[in-house]
Amino acid sequence: MNSPPPPTPDTPPLVSVVTAAYNAEDFIAQTIASVRAQSLAEWEMLVADDCSDDATAEIVAAAAAEDPRIRLIRLERNGGVARARNAALERARGRYIAFLDSDDLWLPEKLARQIAFMKAHRAAVSYTAFRRINEDGSVLGRLVRVPARLTYRELLKNTAIATLTGMVDTAKTGPIRMTEARRDDFILWLSILKRGFTAYGLQEDLARYRVVSGSLSSKPKRSAAWTWSVYRRVEKLNPLHALWCMAHYATRAVLKRLVF
Repeated sequence: MNSPPPPTPDTPPLVSVVTAAYNAEDFIAQTIASVRAQSLAEWEMLVADDCSDDATAEIVAAAAAEDPRIRLIRLERNGGVARARNAALERARGRYIAFLDSDDLWLPEKLARQIAFMKAHRAAVSYTAFRRINEDGSVLGRLVRVPARLTYRELLKNTAIATLTGMVDTAKTGPIRMTEARRDDFILWLSILKRGFTAYGLQEDLARYRVVSGSLSSKPKRSAAWTWSVYRRVEKLNPLHALWCMAHYATRAVLKRLVF
């Protein structure tokens, strides 16, 4: 594990890691450990605790006491994942913004490899391949591969940017903020690419997405309904265009579950 550099409040880190947490005591220590194990040491991790009623905040506070790069943000009231992410984004000081949910993990070279990739491609947004794991950390299925690149119109049909792999270069995009709605991550990627940026995919196994029984993301019908809402209410696609995108989304969702 990296030895943390001395605190330097006047020198911003290269990367800000944004983590929203709610009742995450079972996994948050592992998530934090995967960030502390990064080969690139110039990061800060902002964990926004959304009024957990378990030991989440205490676990994060203990880690922050050991490593000044970790910062605990306590929300005054429960407001959902998008609001928690925004609380962290408001305090983020890094040029690059990376998202990591409170039960997911990164491999040690994730930040270093992805930033080098973004510099090489002059990318404003990037994402990587990953593998799914279950609650005890065992790998499930094959590597989830990603497209080499995605434009706005391509992303509408292919929600391939997994939150735990997404990274934004705010030197190119300017400050970012989540929309307080379901699928806030998907809405963010769309809002950036709609401005003419292209997202680039790094085909390397660098992250672990944890499949947790009963989580919101584990309910495919609900996820599909939220995606439809993004098409119609946020992106304001006409019904035929929305149906066309939804057909592609549904097909890929089924193939992912069959293959991976």
